[in-house]
Amino acid sequence: MGFSPDFRAMVEEKLSAVLPIRTHAMFGGVGIYAEDLFFALIAEDKLYLKVSDLNRADFEAAGMGPFYPYDSPTPMHYWELPPGILDQPDELAVWVDKALAVAASQRTKRGGAGKKTRER
Repeated sequence: MGFSPDFRAMVEEKLSAVLPIRTHAMFGGVGIYAEDLFFALIAEDKLYLKVSDLNRADFEAAGMGPFYPYDSPTPMHYWELPPGILDQPDELAVWVDKALAVAASQRTKRGGAGKKTRER
């Protein structure tokens, strides 16, 4: 994994225009949080969002695929954001909202706090 500082700064700027975020360097990439929800990551200068049955079809329809960490044969539940979405704040908000809903539902299933979504 890895990322360039310029790509990280650009992603932080674009996502911050949609909602308050915080980022944390981890395992050679960057984890992205909204409040306490881990909903996205940066690896190899690509942005990946949290995915489940709720939003997987959107990524598949756009021809995108999952993130495979460290050449693992098993993908993580994060899929690459389609090209151009980062430059469209309204469209980006739709993709982010779904990723937040996935993260919140998975936390609820594990017995965590209630669902939190982005305020508009």
